[in-house]
Amino acid sequence: MTSTLVPPTTADKFRQAMSSFPSGVTIMTTTDVGGEPRGFAASSFCSVSLEPALVLVCLAKTAQCHDAFMVNDQWSIQMAGSAHVELIERFATKGADKFAGGEFVPDHRGVPVLLDAAVLIECEAYERHDGGDHTILIAKVREIDIDDRPPVLYFQRGFRHLDQIPLQGALS
Repeated sequence: MTSTLVPPTTADKFRQAMSSFPSGVTIMTTTDVGGEPRGFAASSFCSVSLEPALVLVCLAKTAQCHDAFMVNDQWSIQMAGSAHVELIERFATKGADKFAGGEFVPDHRGVPVLLDAAVLIECEAYERHDGGDHTILIAKVREIDIDDRPPVLYFQRGFRHLDQIPLQGALS
């Protein structure tokens, strides 16, 4: 296969290229100044540091919940499982009532959490950075709850269930 490196010429071409990288899907939650739950779905999630334990999520500046994440420093990140595809789609839909299904309960900080997430990360704001049309949220991890549910993957604009993919080898 011959490939040529060229700058992304269109937003669609860039999206297509980025969709070729499989990733997990997270749902990030907080509350606004009035205590109302706010959140979004993101596949742009990764670890940043072990000491201190830091993770990164990118949030579109046009997201309706953007202001809530700028003023509230208490956040939760849920790694979605294969049973959460409809929930992920709701959280990825602009204007949807994201918390309409009753899947979330407030934790001890008042932050909405998904109790049956594959992984639940209780965190707080560490830094916020400009990232073009997104804000890069860096969170300091406070608590982690790991379930035995496999996470769902997002690849080429579709969901893949990790429990259906044979695993081979490991990175050391």
